[in-house]
Parts: sequence; structure tokens; C-alpha cells
Amino acid sequence: MQMEELVQEKLRYAFHDENIVFDKSRFTGGLTNYNYIMDIKGIEYVIRQPGGMTEQIIDRKMEQINNHIASEFGVNSDCIYFDENSGIKISIYIKNSQNMAHADPASPKNLKSVSRLMRKIHTSPKHFSNRFDWQTELSKYEQIIQQLHGGFFFDYTTLKDQLVNFVPKNITNTNFAPCHNDTVPENFIIDDTGRTYLIDWEYSGMNDPCWDVAAYILESKLSAEAIDYFLQDYFNQPLTPMEELKIKNFMMAQDLLWTAWALIRHYNGDDFLEYCCIRYERFRKNIKAMTKSPHCSIASMVMG
Repeated sequence: MQMEELVQEKLRYAFHDENIVFDKSRFTGGLTNYNYIMDIKGIEYVIRQPGGMTEQIIDRKMEQINNHIASEFGVNSDCIYFDENSGIKISIYIKNSQNMAHADPASPKNLKSVSRLMRKIHTSPKHFSNRFDWQTELSKYEQIIQQLHGGFFFDYTTLKDQLVNFVPKNITNTNFAPCHNDTVPENFIIDDTGRTYLIDWEYSGMNDPCWDVAAYILESKLSAEAIDYFLQDYFNQPLTPMEELKIKNFMMAQDLLWTAWALIRHYNGDDFLEYCCIRYERFRKNIKAMTKSPHCSIASMVMG
């Protein structure tokens, strides 16, 4: 069965209506998945159609558990149906909302909303039962690429080994807290009252909070001024040398990890090659700069 047919079948099952037709006319974005807004019986829902190879990339059973915990945090959109086998999910659409990428991820008001929401998650007494470890994920992605008979960049192994050796020498202590681990601005949703939500908990797990902080800076391409404001609001005190090193190391790890993720999508026939090359070029630049001198600024590492 084609994925579109399966989504339609799940829609009919969830709403007990054999006449529902999966409507893909209102696309609302997505990288890992494809999301569509549908009006069903007068209520608008976001229908998630899983992207290619996601059944190998994502542990949907764990996502379902963590998605529920994220709702208990009070930050998630309301999910009314989750199929752990296919990854198809139906959530209530947040009315009159826009994602942070469209709303300006670098404005002081939005930076404050993001940092407060992150801190709420990271300090929650409710924990996830799994850990997110970037090296474990990277190894999994590399195995999938090999199964697809795909190749890597010519210097991939050399530069990856540099990073794998570099990170433990620089990060001497790791704090574990509930983390989203994919804090792109598109996953932060603001409604018309100013309330901010964080959606799509596929990569969630216990991790160092600096991973989420690093990801928002990198994915939002924040300027030096915006980075300073964001970090001051999140940490509420000057950044320690260890926190700064964590953020820099995690930025490099994220570029390498999502490069491998994009290679999977590329070898599966999706249009991700440009995205892949941009991330890898930035990783290549930053690992070379950091191994020469770890004192380069966070802002300089954001730029490709």
C-alpha cells in the first residue's frame, strides 16, 4: 500500500468515516515528514505523512511515549491519533499560528520565548526513558547509507574521526535532561496569543541541554548579537568555558549527523543533496578551525 493510501485509511479509522479523502492541498512544511492541514467535520487538523526511510531512522514507539510526555510538559500540540507502526500522526491545528522561522527566530521577544520554553523542558522532573546519543545515531545512519549502497564525501571518515576524538577531550562532563534534540525554528509554533509550542518529538530523549541550545542557534543562523541575547536569557549568567565548548562541539556534531541523515534521504531518491552539501561544508570548515584553535566564536561557526 502506498503511504498516501495508508494515511487515508488511518484517517477513516480515526474519524470513523469511510468517505474521508486525504487532502494534500494545504502543505505546511516538514523535513523528516510532510505535514498537511485538513478540515474534518469543522475542525482543522495537521496530518503527518512520514517521509522516506523514516521507519529506519525513527523509533516510533519511543516517539509516541515521549510525545505524550511532552504534552505533560505543557508545550506540545494536542495529538488525537498516533500510529506507532507507520508514524502517521493526527494533531489539532493551532489556530492563527505560525512557526518561528516565519515569525523571525532572532527577535528578542521570540528568543526569550524559546529560551524560557527550553528551560521549562530541561528542568522538568518528568524524564524520558531513552537517551539521545549523537554518535549512536550517526553509526545507525551510516549503516543505512551502506545498505542503500551509498557513498560518503572523500574526507568524511578522516574528519569524522577528528570530531569523535575531539569531543571527549573538550567535553569533560555531560548533564542529562529531557531534550527535544531537533530545535529548528520550524518546530516552534506561536499562536495569536503569543503562546509558544514545541512540536515533533521524534528525536527526543535525555541529552545535554546545550545540544538544544546549539541547535537553535545553528538552525536559526543567529547573529552574534542574537546569540548573546539568547544565551544570556537561557543561562541567566555569563556562559562558562565548558558551556561554550559544548555548544561549539554540538554544532559540529549536528552538522555531521544531519549530513548523514540527508545522505539517507538523497540515496532514497529525495531531493536533499544541496541541504547535505551545505551542512557538510560548514562542518568541514568548523572542524578544521576548531582543531587549530577552539577559541573561535560561536557566531563565526554559524556561517557556512
